[in-house]
Amino acid sequence: MESHKPYIAMLFTQSVYAGMALFSKAAIAKGMNPYVFVVYRQAFASLALAPFAFFLERNKAAPLSYYLLCRIFLVSLCGITLSLNLYYVAINYTSATFAAATTNTIPAITFIMAAFLRMESINIKQLHGLAKVLGSVGGVSGALVFAFVKGPPINFMHWYTATEKPNTDSSIQGCSTREWIKGSLIMLTANTFWSLWLILQGPIIKQYQAKLRLTTLQCFFSCIQSCFVAIAVERQPSAWKLGWDVHLVSVAYCGVIVTGITYWLQVWVIEKRGPVFTAMFTPLALIITAIMSAFLWKENFYWGSIGGAILLVGGLYSVLWGKNKEDSKSETDKQRQETKEELVLECITHH
Repeated sequence: MESHKPYIAMLFTQSVYAGMALFSKAAIAKGMNPYVFVVYRQAFASLALAPFAFFLERNKAAPLSYYLLCRIFLVSLCGITLSLNLYYVAINYTSATFAAATTNTIPAITFIMAAFLRMESINIKQLHGLAKVLGSVGGVSGALVFAFVKGPPINFMHWYTATEKPNTDSSIQGCSTREWIKGSLIMLTANTFWSLWLILQGPIIKQYQAKLRLTTLQCFFSCIQSCFVAIAVERQPSAWKLGWDVHLVSVAYCGVIVTGITYWLQVWVIEKRGPVFTAMFTPLALIITAIMSAFLWKENFYWGSIGGAILLVGGLYSVLWGKNKEDSKSETDKQRQETKEELVLECITHH
């Protein structure tokens, strides 16, 4: 049973991420302002994480200089604040399924950005290097196909009766197509900012190793930044009201469950089985979201979207495989170097 726990944890985690896309889409479709949504989500996340950061890391020495505090503030702005605000604006124009699908492009976008910043090596002469490059291209291409190539619908679920027909008004279709394209581009931009945030985490974590406290601090900064954005965009006080409805459930779910519980679960799984094992479960959120969206909002499946999803997931696994092989090779080379140095030292000692 112990060996099955990481699998159960990741199944639960991806179900939670699928729920995030579904709840977010439901709240915004019901009229909640996307910018206000981000403020409340980050506020709930900060309140949920703060007690754990205080009690679990109070004995951990983590000096915080003014310069480092400014860096954390800017990273929160460039990554979390911009990414989340763009994400929730985009989901208003697209669908929960598309939001879950484009999440799979983050490893590929992160690799491309890291390669341009010379933080990631590219060696197409090696199979693992070629797999990372082709996987990145395939992942981003799959997202574009998923977004812009519909194709014929898959009519295995007959949502309409014989007397009902979907709306075919050309003006409505043209408007929805423009909105879909706009939302798709915004969503890909949001994922790009999130990838940038992932890249910028490395140098900061080296300086400030209290990870839970760092996450809480970034959520708090993001809440303040998002508050200024929301106030500038939304001037109606009624937009800030939270009742006992889907709005409250959604922001509490995204803030407490997604940011709080799944953070700890993923850290635990990474410690047990490694980051590649954790990342391999990412496409499950897309599958769960697509199925639930079909039942909840009667979303149609299209052959173009299916092809894009296959290309996207295939690209993801290609990048993960290449990265895993590269890390294994680096570890093997390191061990060989250490063994060689020990043999040389032993020879010198004997002589």
